[in-house]
Amino acid sequence: MSHSTISLNTLLNRALINLKRSNELAPENELAPEIEAVTKDSAKRQCFALKSTCLGYQQVVNHQAHTLHYAIKGLGYLPLPLLESLVSYLGGPTSKQYLHADAHLRLILAINSKLKTPLELTPMPKLRERFAADAVAMQSPKVWQQTGDTLMNNIKRFRKKGEVSVRWTDKVIANADDGDMTIRCYQPDASTYRKTIKKGSVHNPDETVLLFFHGGGFCIGGIDTHHEFCHALSQQTGWPVVSVDYRLAPEHPAPAALKDCISAYAWLAEHCHMFGALPSRIVLAGDSAGGGLSTLIAQQLTAPAKQAWADLGEAGQDMFALLERLPQPLAQMPLYPVTDIETEYPSWELYGEGLLLDHDDVAVFDAACLKNSPLPRQHILNSPMLGDNSHVCPTYIVTSELDVLRDEAFAYAEQLKTHGISVRNYTVLGAPHGFIHFMSIHQRLGLETHKIIHGFASFVREVIREVIREQGQLAA
Repeated sequence: MSHSTISLNTLLNRALINLKRSNELAPENELAPEIEAVTKDSAKRQCFALKSTCLGYQQVVNHQAHTLHYAIKGLGYLPLPLLESLVSYLGGPTSKQYLHADAHLRLILAINSKLKTPLELTPMPKLRERFAADAVAMQSPKVWQQTGDTLMNNIKRFRKKGEVSVRWTDKVIANADDGDMTIRCYQPDASTYRKTIKKGSVHNPDETVLLFFHGGGFCIGGIDTHHEFCHALSQQTGWPVVSVDYRLAPEHPAPAALKDCISAYAWLAEHCHMFGALPSRIVLAGDSAGGGLSTLIAQQLTAPAKQAWADLGEAGQDMFALLERLPQPLAQMPLYPVTDIETEYPSWELYGEGLLLDHDDVAVFDAACLKNSPLPRQHILNSPMLGDNSHVCPTYIVTSELDVLRDEAFAYAEQLKTHGISVRNYTVLGAPHGFIHFMSIHQRLGLETHKIIHGFASFVREVIREVIREQGQLAA
């Protein structure tokens, strides 16, 4: 979404004018605290501001930076007839076109369609900047509130009963070519689990750590754009999460991203004890392009392709040698992943226009990533469907119904099943590509995201129990 046009201003003005009316129509307990805050009178707002100041309230980003979060979430509280009229006004999809998408989501899609400009008309640095700004602006400010070590820092952070606090820190490690690469490490606060846990200790009963690769067509995105989702992953699962800020195309064409993510995996395998995890219990996750990276890494860690890496010369041979030394991942969760860069599946025709990711977007990202690559387009290290997936780790694959990439994710899941790999496929009906960015602004997609994380955590714990059973049988 871009930032300022007449259509958007008109839409938001109409939404804000009707916000108080919608509050009167909606059940009191349905209104989010953020929406209630918007509709409070001036005196109460001043009181809230004074209270925040007195408590030494320090946020990484302030509420003003989350304009899209409040505006778009607020639209969901408008009366249904008004929502439908706004969708119609913007020429958005009807309920008959997208049966499982409610009016609020169709309005979001309509706004995006109205404001979207062709990617090829925007220089990549500018596109990255705009995407990062919009992605963060849609996130809840709550996930940017870092817990502190002092009483005054912690007194401001009121948590619901049973809610886990998450802390994070950025580290700089070496990328695949000995340059600098940032990773963000999320750690559930042990003190929020039970009082018997010592302050500063690591609480990780599953002894599991998750390595996350962000999406963005291998060209945009970063650890900030996916901060909210990684925060939720750590908070819900209780696992530490490490998010990788790998190098982007076109400055760094394929397979630079893949090599960087393997380097991050190697770093984590060596340092997982810092997170209370075992090297054998590293799990992978990523969305879109990051989901594709997850599938490639899962493949190459279980069946590294010697000749494929030899195509990259001496550096590729060194990477192959590294892969052979690394432990295999325990499980993976690719979300609406890129798995096949050549085949046109039915979803390519069904959902290639008018949604968040369309044919033209794919073409721009594809060219940026592969045009100057040292590898041919149809290469094992570019397309996971071409490699050996017969020994890939158990996979929990998430697909979006309204997604141009939907059917290639289905095809990947089916290929794994033919090899006897444990696979579960969860499809979110009525959801577009990239829906995790809407987790805090659209109620149903927020619930779906929560369900996905819970489902993956249960899936991984089943895998752990199965591994323990097999080890016990071998010992006997």
